[in-house]
Amino acid sequence: LAVQGGSGQKKHIDGMLAALEKDGERPRLVHRLDKDTSGVLILGKTAKATRKLTASFRARDSFKLYWALTVGTPNPLEGDIDAPLAKSGGAGAEKMGHDEDEGKHAITRYAVIDSAGKEAAWLALRPITGRTHQLRVHLQMINTPILGDGKYGGAEARLNDFSTKLHLHAQRLILPNPGGGMIDVSAPPPPHFTESLKALGFALGDGREGYERLIEADG
Repeated sequence: LAVQGGSGQKKHIDGMLAALEKDGERPRLVHRLDKDTSGVLILGKTAKATRKLTASFRARDSFKLYWALTVGTPNPLEGDIDAPLAKSGGAGAEKMGHDEDEGKHAITRYAVIDSAGKEAAWLALRPITGRTHQLRVHLQMINTPILGDGKYGGAEARLNDFSTKLHLHAQRLILPNPGGGMIDVSAPPPPHFTESLKALGFALGDGREGYERLIEADG
């Protein structure tokens, strides 16, 4: 299910939000996920709340945690990927690529939660910046494409007998609540992700370790 409309997208979350209108206010999107990315999505119930939540994203006051299964294991096992990104492939192209001259600043922090030798790894990811397809491009750049990401990893993003769906999941989001306090929400991974974790011998409860290591990296 797409978050917003686009080429060939007639059914999407943004188009359904009128059904949740209350007291003359329609919920609004604060951010978006790629169509094939599962997980947490935040909406603003009022225009005022949406402005404050959007400001928190822009000021990088939010903590976004993603999980990914990759083909191959990163070396080192944790660190930052700092590489500017820009659209590639000509006008109207949705594909992103590394571009030192024209690209926008992009940083991804990662930590390996578990690995199956050099074959595959379960990663915790924190996008310090929020560029289009940032996590997918950055992981492909270090030769560990996300499992099922044919767009950026091609045939190298496949493992025999594993689902070909994208294994990228917005697992947790923490940010200031416009009404006071903090919002801290998480979402369980979808069935294909869970099945792949089990097939690789990874225990779902270990995911907190990656979160704690990314928190520690911020001091």
